[in-house]
Amino acid sequence: MQDIAEQLLAWHTSGRSFAVATVVGVTGSAPRDPGAALAVDADGEAIGSVSGGCVEGAVYELCLAAIESGEPVLERFGYSDEDAFAVGLTCGGILDVFVQPVRPGADPALDAGIALIADGTPVALARVVAGPAGLLGATVAVTADTHHGLLSPAPSVAAPLERSVVAEARAMLDAGRTGRIVLGLDGRPCDEHGQGTVTLFVESYVPAPRMLVFGAIDFAAAVVRIGKFLGYDVTVCDARPVFATERRFPEADRVVVDWPHRYLDTQLDRLDGRTVLCVLTHDAKFDLPLLERALRLPVGYVGAMGSRRTHREREAGLRAAGLTDAEIGRLRSPIGLDLGARTPEETAVSVAAEIVAHRRGGSCLPLSAGTGPIHHDLAQDPAAAEDTPEAPAARRDRKPHAA
Repeated sequence: MQDIAEQLLAWHTSGRSFAVATVVGVTGSAPRDPGAALAVDADGEAIGSVSGGCVEGAVYELCLAAIESGEPVLERFGYSDEDAFAVGLTCGGILDVFVQPVRPGADPALDAGIALIADGTPVALARVVAGPAGLLGATVAVTADTHHGLLSPAPSVAAPLERSVVAEARAMLDAGRTGRIVLGLDGRPCDEHGQGTVTLFVESYVPAPRMLVFGAIDFAAAVVRIGKFLGYDVTVCDARPVFATERRFPEADRVVVDWPHRYLDTQLDRLDGRTVLCVLTHDAKFDLPLLERALRLPVGYVGAMGSRRTHREREAGLRAAGLTDAEIGRLRSPIGLDLGARTPEETAVSVAAEIVAHRRGGSCLPLSAGTGPIHHDLAQDPAAAEDTPEAPAARRDRKPHAA
């Protein structure tokens, strides 16, 4: 929907009704991934695509019918052995497509979600695509610090279910993920959908979090690779042009030749609480001006490479520059967890592990050493205090369930 958000906002602003068909499940070979969307307005204008052509006509008709009826529908399209030219996917795959009518002003959560998407604000739309008839199509728009919408007017259903939906959607928004979740009406995660469960499709609309790697050294190349693996938009910055080259860092999204602190000053409007800064130069003339600024910014993580002696000297320099103990306390130095790492790749793993632990509230202890919940971000909700046998991320990474 993000690709067609500008046109959807134009329709919405003008008060025009429309329907959005979204791919919410893919099995086998299919041309589009979950989240692909086709929208049709009341005049029959269509934008976007759900299949690259093979089922567009049928989905178009479903959208027109949904606009007229005002009712959402979940439809499955697959290959037909009897007739390869029938409505279906001749590539052999299966698409689950959810069609939702939108009438401006009728659903405050959907209205808010469309506006946030068009505005570029990170938001996750959680929509009920299967479950009790009264909940089908219900939407909750979730941002980092608030949410819009109610799943049910019945408090006994709304409170536990909404709490879980908001927690799951916010975790997916934080990770920039899109996919299905299945919950019981009591809000507890379920492995399979069925009677007494609700299946939601959560779409995260968020730019990739940024990782800024300062210092074009050999360790930086490994950190860049693992940063990309974790889904970060990665920048390498170094003041030395002989080292800061795209050839040395082909996997980086960009390589910048500039003094680290000066480059950071140009990026202030693009930094947020998900931003990660890895300072690998371990050279005071680069590190101190950079860290003096970085530790006063609302970023998610700041780590700096160096020996313990370097760290002590660095702390003294930062105090001399006027930083408080609280500000200096935000610095992860020496960077990374104690894994006994030696090689650049092992060091990158230790850095990545610390970033994930810091982001998710992990203890950095072996899971076998504890007895509490495995997922620390879920443990903040009393309703999720009892550990579940499978991680939400693992459930989302499975192939979609049948509709």
